Amino acid sequence: MNSKISGFYKLNVGERLKKITQEANLNMEEAASLAGVGLGSDLADKMVENVIGTFELPVGVAVNFQINGIDYLIPMVTEEPSVIAAASNAAKMIREGGGFKAQSTQPVMIGQIQLIECGQDSMEKIRSKKQEYLDFLKSVDPTLVKFGGGPVDITVREVSDMVVVHLHVNVADAMGANAVNTMCEAIAPKLEEVTTGRAILKILTNYAVERTATARVVVPKSAVGGGEVVDRIIWACKLANEDVYRAVTHNKGIMNGVTSVVLATGNDTRAVEAGCHSFAVKNGRYTSLSKWAKNPNGDLEGELTIPVAVGLVGGATKTHPVAKTCVKILGVKTSRELGEILACVGLAQNLAAIRALADEGIQTGHMRLHAKNIAVLAGATGEKIDEVAEKMVASGKVSVDEAKKMFGQ
Repeated sequence: MNSKISGFYKLNVGERLKKITQEANLNMEEAASLAGVGLGSDLADKMVENVIGTFELPVGVAVNFQINGIDYLIPMVTEEPSVIAAASNAAKMIREGGGFKAQSTQPVMIGQIQLIECGQDSMEKIRSKKQEYLDFLKSVDPTLVKFGGGPVDITVREVSDMVVVHLHVNVADAMGANAVNTMCEAIAPKLEEVTTGRAILKILTNYAVERTATARVVVPKSAVGGGEVVDRIIWACKLANEDVYRAVTHNKGIMNGVTSVVLATGNDTRAVEAGCHSFAVKNGRYTSLSKWAKNPNGDLEGELTIPVAVGLVGGATKTHPVAKTCVKILGVKTSRELGEILACVGLAQNLAAIRALADEGIQTGHMRLHAKNIAVLAGATGEKIDEVAEKMVASGKVSVDEAKKMFGQ
């Protein structure tokens, strides 16, 4: 696969789809799912309750991504203009410095069992039976064990006047909620027996601190606009590191990329969002998820680590036709590979945003793309959309009223 597609944004929708179909070796059915013949009402009715229809969002593809020496085309689902263009542009800059370097931890998720009214020495009693409990839990989900996963540890915490048991489970290529929740419920009676307490909550936590992915990049100063822009980017990141008001928006920009790919692959956007934002406050205050610095050559170095509770088996990933096609376009084989891609896309999105903010300002590029939406709202169609959008950007006035005036000329 070659992700460096020159002038991809200049192609029309049909031409882009044809190009991606060729690069990702999609069949007719998979290509059709992207062309708007995807999730039907019958299948939707089997996914959630009280279905009355479906809701569509645009699927775009970010280009230029090279991760650990491999090219990837990145499907992204979002309603926000400039997100996909920004990711592609940042990936192009990063490619000049050798592309992304990514790594990840084992896919370990944590389940919690809350115990109340426990007897004396409950925590020590649980610890003494750890191996016995691990052996039992392996029998609860032998299929997971067969595929290289399964329980790997049990830890115990005291929270106020409660005992909280953590099951650490390698969930392999699943997101893991069902497997972990089943184990939590299965072990709860044994924990009640040994502690003489009562189990209340038995559920996975989305604070996936043991399942993370890290992306690192070196971006030549020439690629971002020179040494002064590098310095301005570092100053922008310093504010995000030290000020919560900036950090929230800074991290929202990162999640523009991460969430778009999570959604495209049929994974749980809320779980990933909750985990990432909680991770940003792991040291006691909310701060930037990314780090940027200048190396001795004056080039820009960036790093991002995020929790990545995503899978490739089960749920919408395996049932939604568009999600299945997006996974094929990505070409990923494991959940760890998918997590590493998420970290890379988040870092690219962050670079694009802070470079724009530190240099020309965020509105220049964003309004250029937003103007097309405004032109459509004003009634423009076909070639008139681009014509009206360009006139509005040139005038510096982007509004429905302005578009109507120009459309009427």
